[in-house]
Amino acid sequence: MAKLSLQEQLLKSGLVGAGHAKAVKSEKHKQVKQQQHNKALVVDDLKEQAQKVRLEQADRARQLNQQRKEEQDQKQLAAQIKQLIELNRLPLGNGVVEKLDNSIPYHFTENNKVKTLYLTEEMREKLGNGQLAIVKLGRQYEVVTSTIAEKIKARDVSSVIVLNEPNLRNVDQEDLYAEYQVPDDLTW
Repeated sequence: MAKLSLQEQLLKSGLVGAGHAKAVKSEKHKQVKQQQHNKALVVDDLKEQAQKVRLEQADRARQLNQQRKEEQDQKQLAAQIKQLIELNRLPLGNGVVEKLDNSIPYHFTENNKVKTLYLTEEMREKLGNGQLAIVKLGRQYEVVTSTIAEKIKARDVSSVIVLNEPNLRNVDQEDLYAEYQVPDDLTW
C-alpha cells in the first residue's frame, strides 16, 4: 500500500472537506512563494553590502598605497639631495660655525634667524656673484657651486638657503672697455 500524505488521509477519513484542503494547499503555496521572494531580497541586500565593503576596502588600500608612494618619493628626494651635497660641497671645516685661520664671517638669514658661516674671501666674492650657494644638510650648512644648488633647488626649494643671481651687468661693462687702451700719460 502506498503511503498517503496527511492531507489525503484526512480527506479519505472525511475529517476535512475537499474545498478546505484546496484552500490550505493554496495558502501553503503562497507562503512558500513569499519566503522565496523574501530570501531573494535578503540575499540581494547582503550582496550589495558585501560589494560596498569591498569597494571601501579597495579605496582605503589605494589611498594607503598612494601615501606610501609619496613617502617613498620624499625619502628618495632627500637621499638625492644629501648625495648631491656630500659629493659636491666645498671644504669648510665642519660646516657649522667654525672659524678657520683665513676666514671671514658671512651672515645670512634662515627662518628670520641670522646665521653665520666662516668663508674665505674668494668664497665670499663667488657667493656674492652667484657662482656659489649655501645649502642646508641636516643641521649644517654647506657651500656648493651654483649649478649643484640649481639641481638641489629643483628637488627641494627649502634646502637652498642662499643662491644669489649672477651679476652679469658688471661683467658686461668690463668687457665693453676691455678693447680700449688707457693711456698712462694723461694729465688732467
